[in-house]
Amino acid sequence: MKALNEILKSVKIIQIKGDADKYVSKICLSTDSVIKDCLFVAIKGNNTDGHNYIDKAISLGASVILCENLPQDINYKTTYVLVKDTRDSLGICSANFFNKPSEKIKLVGITGTNGKTSIATLLYNLFNSLKIKSGLISTIHNIIDEEILPSKLTTPNPIEINFLLKKMVDRNCEYCFMEVSSHGISQKRISGLNFVCGVFSNLSRDHLDYHKNFEDYILTKKKFFDSFSENSLAIINKDDPYCQTMIKDCVSKKIFYGLSKESNYFGEVINSTLNGIKMKINNAIIDTKIAGQFNVYNLLATFSVASELTNYPIHLNMGLLKKVPGRFNIINSHKGVIGIIDYAHSPDALEKIFETINSLRERKQKIITVLGCGGNRDVGKRPIMGEISYCNSDISIFTSDNPRYEKIEKIIIDMQSNIKEEENRKLICIHDRYEAIKKASDLAQRDDIILILGKGHEDYQEISGEKKPFDDFKVLTKILK
Repeated sequence: MKALNEILKSVKIIQIKGDADKYVSKICLSTDSVIKDCLFVAIKGNNTDGHNYIDKAISLGASVILCENLPQDINYKTTYVLVKDTRDSLGICSANFFNKPSEKIKLVGITGTNGKTSIATLLYNLFNSLKIKSGLISTIHNIIDEEILPSKLTTPNPIEINFLLKKMVDRNCEYCFMEVSSHGISQKRISGLNFVCGVFSNLSRDHLDYHKNFEDYILTKKKFFDSFSENSLAIINKDDPYCQTMIKDCVSKKIFYGLSKESNYFGEVINSTLNGIKMKINNAIIDTKIAGQFNVYNLLATFSVASELTNYPIHLNMGLLKKVPGRFNIINSHKGVIGIIDYAHSPDALEKIFETINSLRERKQKIITVLGCGGNRDVGKRPIMGEISYCNSDISIFTSDNPRYEKIEKIIIDMQSNIKEEENRKLICIHDRYEAIKKASDLAQRDDIILILGKGHEDYQEISGEKKPFDDFKVLTKILK
C-alpha cells in the first residue's frame, strides 16, 4: 500500500474531489486488473476510452480515479483526481508508487528504426560478461539479472516498466538497457523515467500506420533526446542523415559513433563474413561472431556505450558476444543450403540485409527469399518491401506474416503492386507460411541461401486475433534436416 499523496508528487493536478487521505493498493489501466483500493487511470486510447469504464472500475473496488474528465455521476466514497494529461501523469504516478527505481539504477535507452533490440541485447550480454549485474527490457524478452520474463511490447506501459526496474534494483542490478519505441515516446510510456544515457541508431520509414507522416515520426523520436538533462549522455550514429535533427535541442553531452573519421568512436571493418565481423574501433581490434554488415553499427554503438559508462577494456569482451535471437541467425544444413532468419520488417532493414548478403555471397549462390508484411499496419511500405525483395532475390516467395485481421490475399496483392506482370517470373505467392518455407527449401540447391524475413524471434503467427504457434527458425531447421 502507498499513500495517495506520495503517489501524486510532481503530478500537475487540476482538482481533487473526495478524500485525498487514502492508501492505494495498486495502479491499474484496465478493469481486468482492478482490485480493492486500487487507483484506476482512465486513458483515452485509439480504440477505447478508459473514461467509459470508470463506473465499472469503482464497482470492482477502485477507490481512486485519475482522469481528464469527471464523470457526471460522482460516487461520494471515491476520490477523483482531475489532470490535464493522464498518460503523462501515469508515468509519474508509477515511478512514485515503486519509489522512483530509475533514479536508483543506470537506465540506458535505445531508440531508432532498426537496431534497438540488437544494441540493447548486445549491451546486456556485454555487461553480463563483465560481471556487471544488469537488466533488459526489449522486444524479445525482459531480463532481471539472469531471470527471463516474457515481453508483450517493445516499450511496456509505465506501470510495468517501473515494476521491472524496481525488481532490478531489488536484485542489485547496476544497469538496465531498454528499447524505446516511437509508440512508447508518443504514448508517454517513458514519462517519469530518468535516463543516464540514450542511443540513436538510425531512422527510416516505419510505423506510418500510427504516425501522421514521416516528419511526425522523426519529431516523435526527437522528443526522447529533448527530454534529457545536462547530466545525461546522448550517443548518436553520426552517419545517419537525421543525427543532427535528433540532438538539435538536446542539452546533454553528445558522443558520436560511425564509419566517418570525425566520430568519437570511429570504426573500420577489417573482415566481414557469414561467421562474424572483425573490425577496428579507434585503436582497439574486436573480433566477433556477430555477422551482417548492418551489425557494424550495432557493435559500434555497443562499444561506445560501454566505453563511456565503464572503465573496462571493452574490446577484450566483445568477442564473447552471442548472436541476438531472430537477428541474422544462420542455419547450415547437411545438404549445404544456408538458411538465414531475420526480423527485418521495414524497407531500410530489408535493403541492409540484402546489401550484407550480396557483399558476402559468391555469384553461383542463389538467394531465395520468403517475405510477408504485417496486417493492419503501414500499407504504404508493402509495395516497397515487395520490390526490394524481388529485385534482390533470384526467387521471391510472398506469403503471410502476421495478417492479424486483414486478408492475406489483399496483403500479397499490395506487395506485388510495384512489380510488372511481365517481370514476375521469379515471383511465387503462397499464402501458408509453412508451405512457403517448404517451397523455398525444395527449390534450394547446395550453397544457395534461403532468407526468411519479417518475424525473426517471434514464435507465433497472429491470425484473426489468435496467436498460433509458429517459429521460422524451428520450421526451417526441421525442413532442412
